[in-house]
Amino acid sequence: MIDKTPEYAELVHRALGLAAAREAEPLVAALLELAEMTGGRWGWEGRKVIDAILGADAGFQARIVHGLAARYHELGYDTAPRRRIVTLLAGLRTTGPADEAQPLDTRSALIRLAGEQDVHYDTGQLTRLAELELADGRELPAEFVAVVRRSCLTLWNGKKELGTLVARLDGPPVNPGEAWSDLALADVAELGAHWRRLLAHAATATATRPAAKWDKAARALIEPLGADEVRERLLSWLRLVGRPRTTPLLGGSYGPDPNAAFDPYNADAVRGLTWLLALLPAHPETARTLGALAETALRKVAGLGPVNPKVANAAVNALARIDGEPALAELARLATRVTFKGTLKLVNTALDARAQALGLSREEVEELAVPAYGLTEVGRAEQRLGEVTAVLEVQGPKAVLSWRNASGKAVRSVPAAVRRDHADELKELKGAVKDIDKMLSAQSERLDRQFLARRTWPYAAWRERYLDHPLVGTLARRLLWTVDGTTVGYADGELRTLADVPVTEGTRVGLWHPVGHEPAETVAWRDWLERHGITQPFKQAHREVYLLTDAERATGTYSNRFAAHFLRQHQFHSLAALRGWQNKLRLAVDDEAPPAVRELPQWGLRAEYWVAGDPGENYEDITDSGSFLRLRTDQVRFYPIDAPRNSAHCCGGEYRMWLRDGVDPVEALPLADIPPLVLSEVLRDVDLFVGVASVGNDPTWQDGGPGGRFREYWTSYGFGELGASAETRRALLERLVPRLAIADRCTIEGRFLHVKGERHTYKIHLGSGNILRTPNDRYLCIVPKSGGPTPQAGYLPYEGDRMLAVILSKAMMLADDTKITDPTILSQL
Repeated sequence: MIDKTPEYAELVHRALGLAAAREAEPLVAALLELAEMTGGRWGWEGRKVIDAILGADAGFQARIVHGLAARYHELGYDTAPRRRIVTLLAGLRTTGPADEAQPLDTRSALIRLAGEQDVHYDTGQLTRLAELELADGRELPAEFVAVVRRSCLTLWNGKKELGTLVARLDGPPVNPGEAWSDLALADVAELGAHWRRLLAHAATATATRPAAKWDKAARALIEPLGADEVRERLLSWLRLVGRPRTTPLLGGSYGPDPNAAFDPYNADAVRGLTWLLALLPAHPETARTLGALAETALRKVAGLGPVNPKVANAAVNALARIDGEPALAELARLATRVTFKGTLKLVNTALDARAQALGLSREEVEELAVPAYGLTEVGRAEQRLGEVTAVLEVQGPKAVLSWRNASGKAVRSVPAAVRRDHADELKELKGAVKDIDKMLSAQSERLDRQFLARRTWPYAAWRERYLDHPLVGTLARRLLWTVDGTTVGYADGELRTLADVPVTEGTRVGLWHPVGHEPAETVAWRDWLERHGITQPFKQAHREVYLLTDAERATGTYSNRFAAHFLRQHQFHSLAALRGWQNKLRLAVDDEAPPAVRELPQWGLRAEYWVAGDPGENYEDITDSGSFLRLRTDQVRFYPIDAPRNSAHCCGGEYRMWLRDGVDPVEALPLADIPPLVLSEVLRDVDLFVGVASVGNDPTWQDGGPGGRFREYWTSYGFGELGASAETRRALLERLVPRLAIADRCTIEGRFLHVKGERHTYKIHLGSGNILRTPNDRYLCIVPKSGGPTPQAGYLPYEGDRMLAVILSKAMMLADDTKITDPTILSQL
């Protein structure tokens, strides 16, 4: 205990002497030293120093306050020392000197200090400081007005008093300190009072949706400014939302970082800006910006969750109010990307409303909502700009913009004449590239989820919406389909059978899946894809098929295939949402939660993956917000979709069915009765959850993680038997490795890719990517770079296997291990 040490006792004794002698300046230094030594936990003896200051005369107290406030501003932006000063000042304010008795420079220092806080918990002092400044005819700094506004919105204590003060303050229309608000304030200062009134009106958007009165006032403010000019200004502001703060705020010792969140007062103004955009004529850039804003507002922040769902909801509601293809396309794209339940519900409601208005099904609306983004043929467009031709092409998962000069020769960068004479067209082309990249990802994920949708299409409609669609066609032409029961792929400008016989007509089309087809046929289609050089957007011909095992036949109603794993909870939660599962974060509280669930209405089934929070030995493995860092996994089960829900305690324990109003329990369905396609796809999802979120994938956990508790699991997972996805990877590597430049140094044996380097021979596990080296199978820790480039390995049959890229990059590095320069790796060699 620090308060039992001789150093602590000596420092307390010295501080008490300085307080008795009324020596303010050295006492301030001693207070800061004591605060640093104790970490803010002063102890009984340390508290005597504070009591001694509070027992002194008001003048001495004022000098201490002034010294601490001055010292705060001398410090760099180091949150710990500054936070200690704020805590000290809070203690001295308990019965400290009246703000009226403080010198003006002390009051100014306190006002500056308050302006740098996220919120100010002494609402009484905020009010007194404001009253004194206003009485003296002094203008309150915008940063001080901002903290008053934030405190009023955030705190319960003194809310009425602060609300009255906020109404009196004539501050800026939005709070400074955020990139977008700084630009907005600079613009309205230049453009005049009418723009200021428009921005101030936006800041009044505190409801869920705009009332008719709000819209009427907004239209009156927009009219004299011009719709096009208003759109351009508003979009330029909204593009900066979510950028790092221009003026950092000091937050508390606990809780989320306020610099990663939106200013709550400004968040209302951002919502108002989306409402204003919905009143303007539709424009592609409006839809693009609103869609990006929704995703930005749902970005996860540690200890907070989504940064500001209300802003995301406002963006979605604005898109729902805007007519035209671009807005509908953004809603359809967000339906595949958004995982936050409240916002996703709004997206779905908006799409359902459009479907009903058009007399179409929801699925048809999502198909028809995909724009071409300027593409004039499948995956390609050319646009003449003066003497230069812009070529927009889809290459795999990305759009690429290239240029040709008047003679048809390719040029590397954007020609100067285009920048000078065609700035608007260039802006649209660059915007189209971003839009295409986002939509390709969204459509790929949508198609990957179609296997369980039981959908078929009329041949003509399918060609229009899929095969010949300028954007979706770049994905559809790389997939396999069934036309009237015959499997076909697209090559050389035609749909073709396995024997390359063209198929030019048909009645019904469906998406092909390997379940229900002989393995030899599936292998033959893999060879066909390779022969035609087709890389699929996701695993289809190489898709894992999960058949019922003897162990699952024995258990009957549940699968333990993916039980007894430890998953990173938040990564699992995000991935589950992307795959269409519903999951509830487990908190370290006395409460129950349902399992992770995927509802399959087309099949009348509900799949469940039973998980529980892993509290560690002493509930130490939890976040500041109280959620478990990790989960333990258990069974996979299936129930009728309308069966009562199961739940279990968040910290673990037996799942049981909630039965109300005399409802009878419903038994889990026998796995043998589950359609093979459903069983395979559900188990594939669960395999994906484990493969991505397992702590066994972390190469830095060779010590077993916290307290070594996971050492046995990490070893068994990181070097154990291969799962279905890893077996698929192994089969692919057996075909790829002979084509690599390092083929003579590589062999595949069992679970490992063996790589012969100059220093050692290495074994890379094909499931986890973990490495062992000679001699004695010593562990070698190499942490892959996030988002690093994929090594050139020639033809790959599908996209999206990041672990394959990790294994290949490690193999190429280790085959030439004498050229490794990373000191962290070299120290292990």
